[in-house]
Amino acid sequence: MDDSDDTTTLPSVTRRHLLVGTMATMTAWPLQDGAVIAGTLAGNPSFDPALSLWHEWKAAYLHTAALCRKQQRLETKLVGRVGFPQAEVHLPDEDVTVTVSWPGDIEELLGDDPAVADIRAQAEADLAAHQARWDAADRELGYSAAKREEEDAADHEQDVFDALTHTPATSLSGVAGKLDAILREGESWEDCSDFPWPQVRSALCDVVRIGQALQPDAFMPGSERKGPYQRRHRDGCCVRVWKAPDGS
Repeated sequence: MDDSDDTTTLPSVTRRHLLVGTMATMTAWPLQDGAVIAGTLAGNPSFDPALSLWHEWKAAYLHTAALCRKQQRLETKLVGRVGFPQAEVHLPDEDVTVTVSWPGDIEELLGDDPAVADIRAQAEADLAAHQARWDAADRELGYSAAKREEEDAADHEQDVFDALTHTPATSLSGVAGKLDAILREGESWEDCSDFPWPQVRSALCDVVRIGQALQPDAFMPGSERKGPYQRRHRDGCCVRVWKAPDGS
């Protein structure tokens, strides 16, 4: 996906209301007469709200992954240009030099001892100067803006994922979509061997195989994957982003 793609989305609150409304409507389906539902879906197996949400989730997932790679590249440039904001503080009593990266470090090391007031003032000035260089380079490169864009996209993706997992599927394709999304959001790396990911992959393969046998022309999420999806993990987890082979 090209990093320059422009994607227009609804405000997050509006999107969430729409998704919640969809969830509430579809959750009521199992309470209706089964024959009515079957008649509605007859001749139109693609009419599955879960499958529709899977398509929306996948687009959001790939878009967020592209934005993640973009902000990572910009961060690498920013760090290479000015380095993470920091300052060196020499502690005379211990005759050691310590690197600090935020004002709280200086407070913890030196406190308000008048004997080291000059050292503290110099450390604060050095850190502030480095932070100013970082901020200037950040504005030039657009790193913080890209990071905010990724965070907004990730929030939208999570909204769609939550709606998908709470929406009853009305076809095997919808069930496959749920399992596929759970795998991509949950497993730490491709073909993770930790429980329950091998079991979920096995269940997805079963659903795809049965669905294709019953309806050879029906689209089954998970069946089209030729290689690992683009991946990224938030909240401090390790980032593993798949790069598409050249020419793909």
